[in-house]
Amino acid sequence: MSKQPMGKKPRPIIQKGMMKRLLSFLFKHYKGKLIGVLCCIVVQAIIGGGAIGIMMQNIIDGIKGLTDVSQMGATFKLVGIMGALFVLAIAAGTLREQLMAILTQDLLNRLRKELFTKMQRLPIRHFDSKPTGDIMSVYTNDIDAIRQLVSQSLPMIITAVITLISVISVMLSYSIYLLLIVVGVAVLMAMIASRLGMGAAKYFGRQQRSMGKLDGFIEEMMNGQKVIKVFNHEEASKQDFAKVNDEWFHNARAAHRHANILMPIMGNMGHIMYVILAVVGALFILMGEGFQNVCITGLRPLTVGMIASFLQQCRSFSNNIGQVSQQFNSIAMGLAGAGRVFALFDEQPEQDDGYVTLVHACYNEEGELVESPVRTGLWAWRHPHKADGTVTYQLLRGDIEMHEVDFGYTPEKIVLHDVSLHAHPGEKYAFVGATGAGKTTITNLINRFYDIADGKIRYDGININKIRKSDLRRSLGIVLQDTNLFTGTVMENIRYGRLDATDEEVYAAAKLANAHDFITRLPDGYQTMLESDGANLSQGQRQLLSIARAAVADAPVMIMDEATSSIDTRTELLVQRGTDQLMQGRTVFIIAHRLSTVQNSDTIMVLDQGRVMERGSHDELIAKRGMYYQLYTGVFELE
Repeated sequence: MSKQPMGKKPRPIIQKGMMKRLLSFLFKHYKGKLIGVLCCIVVQAIIGGGAIGIMMQNIIDGIKGLTDVSQMGATFKLVGIMGALFVLAIAAGTLREQLMAILTQDLLNRLRKELFTKMQRLPIRHFDSKPTGDIMSVYTNDIDAIRQLVSQSLPMIITAVITLISVISVMLSYSIYLLLIVVGVAVLMAMIASRLGMGAAKYFGRQQRSMGKLDGFIEEMMNGQKVIKVFNHEEASKQDFAKVNDEWFHNARAAHRHANILMPIMGNMGHIMYVILAVVGALFILMGEGFQNVCITGLRPLTVGMIASFLQQCRSFSNNIGQVSQQFNSIAMGLAGAGRVFALFDEQPEQDDGYVTLVHACYNEEGELVESPVRTGLWAWRHPHKADGTVTYQLLRGDIEMHEVDFGYTPEKIVLHDVSLHAHPGEKYAFVGATGAGKTTITNLINRFYDIADGKIRYDGININKIRKSDLRRSLGIVLQDTNLFTGTVMENIRYGRLDATDEEVYAAAKLANAHDFITRLPDGYQTMLESDGANLSQGQRQLLSIARAAVADAPVMIMDEATSSIDTRTELLVQRGTDQLMQGRTVFIIAHRLSTVQNSDTIMVLDQGRVMERGSHDELIAKRGMYYQLYTGVFELE
């Protein structure tokens, strides 16, 4: 599993100001829809909060004061107005739900697109330090937590706040003394909610983090099922899973225990407040004219209609407080999810200050190398010079030079020490040495997956820091030990090396890689669908497709990283023929454990613990009878 970089503390999941940042993001992209939703919420809250209560009070007091049925006209009119208000509230609620559905789904779509776009610009170092499952959890669990926060919790909280303002205004117009009772209970409810909510937020943050860890563990176990079964590691895997799952369980249980206890407390406190207000209100009515000062206006005593309306407002008040308290878990999860999403947004993208680009080239009538608007099979480095504003073109030849390079994945641990090499155009340069000697690290530096700590790397005499990374990598073909095939046809997987390649160029690349014969024997030939990383192909067939993909890219520099180490001898001969044809006329870097595959290299570099121990041709190194000789004759083992 990937490890957290040394010396780097985990970033807090629920960060200060996260709600403000999320709201800023929403208003930036959905200002119009949010204003529409807010207007609908205001209409609903005012009608459901104060307006209906006032209408109810007038209807009750109007009926109570009737002396004749013929006087019911005014009451019927009030009932009609109340019905119209309900219809308006229903219309506003329906429009609000429609707007929120559109907004929420568009938000999820936008977030996933922006996350994926951001991910494509992150350096390899980021993916080396995080489990794949943890990153996938951001796209699924954390995005869904934001959905619940935006579509449910935030609208409900805004509705509750506006409703409470409306309700309190009506209560204040009835009796300041009854309102003081409500305020006292509300303060107590807020204190309890705040204390329990803080505990829930802490554990919901931990829950999101442990959920990412759980997803990462499951992804790792799924990828390693063959190894687990071969080594009878099922029981140990179940125990390891139980530990990770139990961590998530304990955090989730603690979070929901804090969150779920709120609703019963708030509900019962609301009931108690309702009873107290009913009793006190009844006493005020019984006291009659002598207690007129209980009314804030001082003009009239409390009536039955006013008490009934006040109790209805009280019920609305306590229900809204309860609904807000119910949202603490969704708010905590949503903010934790937003924290992880924005943390990925905040990751530093891969830095690229390169300005030298790779272009199609041709020679004009004067024999000068110039840029061509069409593909010519000839490439050149377009090098603008800032000093005088001129542009020069340099033929892409594949000359790679490293001069006294030092490198470490962390500053504390340098893994390459003073490495120098010069691979001339068309030369085969091989790296041998034990696992961890630094062979693959050198090729990663040529690709600029990582930047060196000290020294220089030049490509055709140009410092590779000046070359734009996308153009640098376009000039490099690579065949890895672990092939990665994608869901799609065989044709599409080969064309992955160059998306504008024609069908004929794909066929030619497959023939060059000795893959054409087995492809034509597949059920649908080049249109055969591959899924699950090409699980329906053998390891050798997958490797041949990888070579064909590199061949169609037609890069002048090739990197062969353990391309034949995991296949059988017969298939190795096919792969070797494919790679031999692929390497013709190209600068090639070969990494191999099987020394038989590097014997015909122009230069062999022997590495040990990041240092160059020997270099030379096969015959020269054998004659020295040094480390290479000992490796070749079996005195030392590479592993």
